[in-house]
Amino acid sequence: MNDVEVRVARIFNTCGLRMFVDEGRVVGDFNVQVLRGQLLTLYVDGSQTRSFCFVSDLIEGLIRLLDRDHTGPVNLGNPSEFTICALADLVRERINPQLPLIEHPLPQDDPLQRRPSIDLAMQPLDWRPTVSLEQGLAPTIDSFRKVLALEESVGA
Repeated sequence: MNDVEVRVARIFNTCGLRMFVDEGRVVGDFNVQVLRGQLLTLYVDGSQTRSFCFVSDLIEGLIRLLDRDHTGPVNLGNPSEFTICALADLVRERINPQLPLIEHPLPQDDPLQRRPSIDLAMQPLDWRPTVSLEQGLAPTIDSFRKVLALEESVGA
């Protein structure tokens, strides 16, 4: 019983196919708001930063973690940071560039920066993300389009 090997993955912001419409993550929220023609919500000026890992990169990292002998915690995410405002602009320019932004006060528990250090993933796992946010947005947007179209056809 004491010979159980444990693998611990600390998963950071992930985006891609099959995200839920109402899960409350910024990539999903922005896609849904823009596709529905709603005002795009920023908190304060959108200067807080986040990093976004595409789902296929995350899956590859998890597989490598399971296949290796490394047993400590490993951060899996993309260390490339974007401001929330830059993310909003990327989503808008791909769907509806004229859609206005609306600013709200910053929630009390919202951190100003989230960026994983992936040194442990790079060394023992020989892993790093390969899909940039810009590359991953097109299939993410398409996935949301399909989900919203299906919801609309079912609800009609």
